[in-house]
Amino acid sequence: MGLGVAATLSPRLGAQAPWEMRRAEHPRPGGRFEHPLLRESSGVAASRRQPGILWTLNDSGNDAAIFATDTLGRDYGAFAVAGSENRDWEAIAIGPCGPRDCIYIADTGDNGKRRPSVRIYRVTEPSVAAGHPRSPRAEVLEVRYPDGPRDVEAEFVGTDGAVYLIAKGRGRSPRAYRITAEAWESDETVVAEDLGRLPISTGGLGSEVTDAALSPSGDLVAVRTYLAIYLFTLTGEGTLVPLGIACDAAGLQLQGEGISWLDDRVLVLTSEGGFGSPGTIVLLECGDARRDH
Repeated sequence: MGLGVAATLSPRLGAQAPWEMRRAEHPRPGGRFEHPLLRESSGVAASRRQPGILWTLNDSGNDAAIFATDTLGRDYGAFAVAGSENRDWEAIAIGPCGPRDCIYIADTGDNGKRRPSVRIYRVTEPSVAAGHPRSPRAEVLEVRYPDGPRDVEAEFVGTDGAVYLIAKGRGRSPRAYRITAEAWESDETVVAEDLGRLPISTGGLGSEVTDAALSPSGDLVAVRTYLAIYLFTLTGEGTLVPLGIACDAAGLQLQGEGISWLDDRVLVLTSEGGFGSPGTIVLLECGDARRDH
């Protein structure tokens, strides 16, 4: 199946990007989430220091906790995040914070676009083997967008510690934003840098951006909507360049939102629960992205 999508980008993002829509390769079910309180997985992040562990979270109206699981959905514990509040958690990512790996939690959901600022929490990745029910106290970064409130469900962290956020879209191409690692040194509300619009059409039902993830190699970004996965290159200058490859993800999950890379080829998708059943986990590949890259 072929689908061409073209949109004009800001100079920061490039020129025009037609997408070659492909079928996802080797899609296969993982498991269902076993933890009884994990009902609304809005994002997922694969650990690099604890192979096989996935971190996920519930969105608004739930406790401020992160959950450790794996691709079979097995329960490795819920970890309360001290010093945080779950107003509307929508994304989770793992990235550096000095010599450590930290979990970055995006409290950035804003369906009504009313929040004058949003929050990013980061906390040292807990050790699942240690079994502590509480993580270290979270650092908090207050963030606002330069162009007013945005509903954001997608986040990833660069190898330099910069946080990238992508707005959901809803009828317009979504905007991308960046917050440098140095922003964590400030006690004031920081203003995210506007990277411009991504060439993704979000006009149709289910085409809004729900998550994003950076590959372990640090140069490929997968941006997920409810229906598809779009691949970008993250340049050394911190800009996003469309790779021109997208994969059809329609029908794989009931309300799929989360995405992460297990390695440089395999992606893991997570979904919210529904109709009395827990959320699901799906593994797939989006073509030979490394070769095409």
